[in-house]
Amino acid sequence: QLQASGGGLVQPGGSLRLSCAASENIFSINAMGWYRQTPGKQRELDAAISSGGSTDYTDSVKGRFTISRDNAKNTVYLRMNNLKPEDTARYYCYARTRSGSTFWGQGTLVTVSS
Repeated sequence: QLQASGGGLVQPGGSLRLSCAASENIFSINAMGWYRQTPGKQRELDAAISSGGSTDYTDSVKGRFTISRDNAKNTVYLRMNNLKPEDTARYYCYARTRSGSTFWGQGTLVTVSS
């Protein structure tokens, strides 16, 4: 239902842009966003954006990550700058509809290492 892409290996201080496209059969999407997960830990919300464009970030990524979306394409993006080794994780996108249903992407791996 959601297809994420854009992960990879990057050096500390580098940048990546993640993309996540929701399929056309998901209607009335309200919030979209990105979580991260590392082995043995629960998923943690990094950034979220409403259909109106309001954004929210966890403190650790403020000033480094920027979330945006294209409502016409049902796509959400996460621009990640000044990446740190502790940002290494699998990143999952989600889309939540106005009726309360939540859909998840398959996850894309980001590795920050020299």
